[in-house]
Amino acid sequence: MDLYGELAWRGMVYDTTEGLTEALASQRVVGYAGFDPTAASLHVGSLLPIMALARLQRHGHGAIALVGGGTGLIGDPSGKSVERTLLDADRVAANAAGIRRQLEHFLDFDDVVNPARLVDNREWLTRVSALEFMRDVGKYFTVNYMLAKESVKRRVESADGISYTEFSYLLLQAYDFLVLHDRFACTMQLGGSDQWGNITAGLDLIRKLRSAKAYGLVLPLVTTSAGTKFGKTEAGTVWLDATLTTPYEFYQFWVNVDDRDAVVFLKYFTFLSPSQIAELEAQSAQEPERRHAQKALARAVTSLVHGAEAVSQAETAAQKLFAGDLASMSLPELLQIFHNVPSCDLADRVEGWPVVELLSTAGIATSKSEAVRLIRGGGIYVNGRRVMDEKLILRADAAIEGRVFVVRKGRRDHFLVRLRLA
Repeated sequence: MDLYGELAWRGMVYDTTEGLTEALASQRVVGYAGFDPTAASLHVGSLLPIMALARLQRHGHGAIALVGGGTGLIGDPSGKSVERTLLDADRVAANAAGIRRQLEHFLDFDDVVNPARLVDNREWLTRVSALEFMRDVGKYFTVNYMLAKESVKRRVESADGISYTEFSYLLLQAYDFLVLHDRFACTMQLGGSDQWGNITAGLDLIRKLRSAKAYGLVLPLVTTSAGTKFGKTEAGTVWLDATLTTPYEFYQFWVNVDDRDAVVFLKYFTFLSPSQIAELEAQSAQEPERRHAQKALARAVTSLVHGAEAVSQAETAAQKLFAGDLASMSLPELLQIFHNVPSCDLADRVEGWPVVELLSTAGIATSKSEAVRLIRGGGIYVNGRRVMDEKLILRADAAIEGRVFVVRKGRRDHFLVRLRLA
């Protein structure tokens, strides 16, 4: 398949501007996607445009990842019901640096023949004056044109309206496209379906100022079959940064996707071939309980983001957890698995902690009497073993690596109790 054929087969084409299919089939096209550094890390919601850029490069076209060090100071109103909190320049710069490192896992910036490019629009947006921008860009857009854009229209009609700051974002993104067109012969922009208005503004600016043809391709909004927001869990957003979402948590997110979403996500987020995905789909239909598609998805995406070793570690930790073999886990394994569970620090004691006192002091039980009731009901586990004796004393030599107790209350609620050395 050519690039457009592959993107279409994978369900990654929501809409395109006229002529893109023919352009991709007949010539080398340079395209870009933008990533605003409004957080310290990208999240899994950013993976679809990242994968589209990666496929662009793999098919021999030019790929540019634009980090919005300049536009990140403003904030894109697209898809937002209220204005973003403005970040200071230092925070935006730090966020942009983190995003660069994450993009390097997907795009080859060192390829001798067809290297991807990484650019930051802060380079040119901070150098153009307000007067220059209004004269050279603003004059080509009427207010009526801008108000007709969906991202602006929704905000204008909302209770809080839209500030001039965010109203101007559309022009800034159009100017980005123009700069990339002039510097790198970029003629295509990729983005989510909420970016259609911003993308077409860039096409119009290039047509008016350069009398040139440019294209846009928008990707579908990723949703789950269960109707929940993609990339959200009970613990919050699933980030690409290992310090925010551990590789184990990241792996488990993909293992736990709905059966109805597994094949769709294999097409979106992996480089597996159509035949490989078809085989996984058939295996999953025959043995749904074995989650063939989800496991392949988790291995592929986790390997892309965190490396093959992280996949091995996540699978080993999952096997130990499933077997209830917490005592054999290392401290790093435990901290990965239970990264987001409630935790507390208690001073180590030579005489140890009576389990009832530990449960109440750590807040796992609201009182000693509730702790006793939970133990008698068989609802307390320490390091994977049910506590049968309410008079049990927990000492450091019973803790994992002498430092941590993993306490489970009921079937699902986990807690970490760390012993603080004197």
